[in-house]
Amino acid sequence: MMRALDRKLLRDLRQMWSQALTIALVVASGIAGFVTSLSAVDSLALARERFYAEGRFADLFAGVKRAPRALEASLREVPGVADVQTTVEAAVRVSIPGLPDPIIGQLIGLDRRQPPRMNLVSVSAGQRLEALGDAGADGSLPALVNEGFAQARGLHPGDVVDALVNGKQRRLRIVGTALSPEYIFAGLWGMPDLRGFGVFWLDRDALAAAYDMQGAFNRIAVKLAPGASADDAMAGLARQLARYGGRDVHARDDQVSHQMLDNEIKEQRVLGTVLPAIFLGVAAFLLNVVVTRLVGTQREQIAALKALGYSNASIAAHYLKLVLAIVALGLALGLGLGDRLGSALTGLYAEFFHFPRFEHRLAAPLVLISAAITIGTAVLGTLSAILATVRLAPAEAMRPPAPGRYRRTLLERLGVQAMGPALRMTVRNMERRPLRAALAIGGVAAAVAITILGNYFRDAMEAIIDTQFTLSLRGDLTVWTAEPCDAASARLALARLPGVQGVETTRFVPVEMSFGHRRERVLVRGFAPRPELYRVIDVDNRQIPLEGRGLLLTDRLAAKLGVRPGDRVWIEVLEGEPRRVALEVGGTVRDMMGLNAYIDRNALNQALGDGDLGGGHVLAVQRGREAEVLAATQGLPRVAGAFSKATMVRNMQEISARNVRIMSSILTVFASVIAVGVVYNNARIVLAERGWELASLRVLGFTRAEVSAMLLGEMAITIAVALPLGMLLGWALIHAISELLKSDQFFFPVVIRARTYAWAALCVVAAGIASGAVVRRRIDRLDMVAVLKTRE
Repeated sequence: MMRALDRKLLRDLRQMWSQALTIALVVASGIAGFVTSLSAVDSLALARERFYAEGRFADLFAGVKRAPRALEASLREVPGVADVQTTVEAAVRVSIPGLPDPIIGQLIGLDRRQPPRMNLVSVSAGQRLEALGDAGADGSLPALVNEGFAQARGLHPGDVVDALVNGKQRRLRIVGTALSPEYIFAGLWGMPDLRGFGVFWLDRDALAAAYDMQGAFNRIAVKLAPGASADDAMAGLARQLARYGGRDVHARDDQVSHQMLDNEIKEQRVLGTVLPAIFLGVAAFLLNVVVTRLVGTQREQIAALKALGYSNASIAAHYLKLVLAIVALGLALGLGLGDRLGSALTGLYAEFFHFPRFEHRLAAPLVLISAAITIGTAVLGTLSAILATVRLAPAEAMRPPAPGRYRRTLLERLGVQAMGPALRMTVRNMERRPLRAALAIGGVAAAVAITILGNYFRDAMEAIIDTQFTLSLRGDLTVWTAEPCDAASARLALARLPGVQGVETTRFVPVEMSFGHRRERVLVRGFAPRPELYRVIDVDNRQIPLEGRGLLLTDRLAAKLGVRPGDRVWIEVLEGEPRRVALEVGGTVRDMMGLNAYIDRNALNQALGDGDLGGGHVLAVQRGREAEVLAATQGLPRVAGAFSKATMVRNMQEISARNVRIMSSILTVFASVIAVGVVYNNARIVLAERGWELASLRVLGFTRAEVSAMLLGEMAITIAVALPLGMLLGWALIHAISELLKSDQFFFPVVIRARTYAWAALCVVAAGIASGAVVRRRIDRLDMVAVLKTRE
């Protein structure tokens, strides 16, 4: 009995192969998006946890100005602390011979006699420091360099770089590339600038001697005891370190590399859930429409099967197997494509995040979840149609369905009479089935929205770069000093450099801000009273004045603290002398980057009881003289580092532009699949339903073009209505995803360029034209005699 139904199943699939294929492709797109994002994220999370365990990544971190190594014993006695590891670190200016680009290097001292117990350094190429001697005959210091920077700059063992160590030029001889769980992501201030920031590990004694820190340390890593309270341990450590300028004790969650990894995992989980849900929703709609139509055309067959004794369950199982066969193909294609794309996405991650082992992994639970989602989509999408099938009585099924209710269209009732016969028939047909027409329009609108979303990330990245590096940072170079110093004398020294046209001073102070029982570690940014070279710009590209306004908080920081304008917050300074002052909140700012507080620099210095201090200086430089100014700043003893805005922007765009382009292309292809699936299936169903009408019109003398216009007109109306709705849906979807992706460190602005809307419309219209061409070809091949012999 079932063998006969199985033969019917194969025959049905063969007859509707093109519709089945388009539905399978939509399912495949959804599953591929789901598997791509989540498999890459799972691979990233697995590599992170494995490297954290193997590299014994610390739980807490702190920095001090200078503390004796004898303090280590006292720190280990703090409740909750299992182990303490100290070292010497310094941020320096680095230059590669023959290259003018400014580079910031983080020098980390390794004790060659006592292997580290935390934040282990694994050598990926070259030699270990322990196997080498001291400085070479030329005075060069052997050093390991982090793998990401070495790859970006083309450095290999044997190469040399120059570093300005405590005011003296020292040569670092690269002996190998290395990895550390502390620098899985290594970028300047969290920016994806692999070319402008490098980490160098060298002998601790040599680095300590260069900074006159023999027997001392300035950096601490802490491992917590099992079950210990991180907050209690941080408070205990802060009390011990306060006299050495080390009140800034923070947990792993505030460590830059970990933050970047955690944010990426959260963002991809959001995208890997939201977008596939849209694809699979469209697939459920298509399945419902196709199965409903198939049942409608096979009413006589269903009646005959019931008369021959087939049960309702066997007939329902027959149609369910038809649906499952279609989605099984989509599942297989989606898993294969998702595995390939996930591997490619993992490869892109490998450019930013560096692990000893980082391979793509498609976990069995993810495959099972994908299968469950696919089957659920199939069942939910066709349940109503299958239930309607099994409820048909044989006598009722033998009768043809009742004819449609023909009446004047809504446009006609509203007084619009200027419609030709073809347009009138098309509009009436759509009004007879409003739900199906609405779902078809919704499916095409979803394709428009996804195309907009794919290109939105490009628009957002351009907006971020434009806001941060054109509107906000208007200067050409930024230099900073190791410690806050007299701003007037520093400005004077910098203004005297050849090619400098203007100097503006800033001061950024790390603080712990509290309001009631809530506390947050933030950076208070002090700007010039009337800034020109470095301004505060909100997400709407408006300049925010600071003079006389008190403390301005980003909206996310204000929400976390529960603060409103007019409230007073306490700030405890985490650098220099211990100070705790209260400041009034003057307002909030919608900002893109981090949890920040802004204030007039003069007001900040006054509140802290300091003189005219500054730590950063933004320079306006004559065109073409940046390299000359950068070279000249190396002669200034207080300058600890410098970077060129143009170089940083170029380095960021080289990577981000390519990655965004890849993402946009993938989403555009997926959106085109949706558009083709919806438009083509809708047109095929209309062709099957109205074949008798179209053949009759051909017999009456209508040309093929006129008959095609009646059918393709519905497709055109669907696309025309869906385009503005899809643009509105895309706008709403981007707002929703922007909120879901919002974190303490980052906020994607909602910026959609006109070209993005135009590209989305072009892609969907092109998909519609391609579908229309296929349907038109079927209309031209319509067998009028065979069609007119049918009961419908």
